[in-house]
Amino acid sequence: MEYRVPYADTDMMGVVYYANYLVMFERARNELMRACGYTYKECEAEGWGLPVTHAECNYKGSAHYDDLLEISAWVQAQKGVRIEIACEIRRKGEEAVLVNGFTRHAFIDLKTFRPCPPPERFVAMMQGE
Repeated sequence: MEYRVPYADTDMMGVVYYANYLVMFERARNELMRACGYTYKECEAEGWGLPVTHAECNYKGSAHYDDLLEISAWVQAQKGVRIEIACEIRRKGEEAVLVNGFTRHAFIDLKTFRPCPPPERFVAMMQGE
């Protein structure tokens, strides 16, 4: 996905504030699911959630106000009730990675907030069915 950095995302130095990259990871994760045909909104309506259990960001460069960024997301790993979604952020048209990392999630039942196996529809989506 593309994302134009608004002024509100920057600090006094005009650099994207470090915590805002995690918000970008979330946006990319949601768009990844949407592109696969299964939105997070649909997941919640079906009674399950994917809370973040771990987040990791590696800062390699700085993005600035009005930069047009390309944010890529993909499933890095999925085992049992856990899934990791990896992300990379670059300036559009540039090869250098500004930020990369991942978020780890657990599939939970929204009624009990207990871990549960991933829904069959999600598994099918991940297998490209």
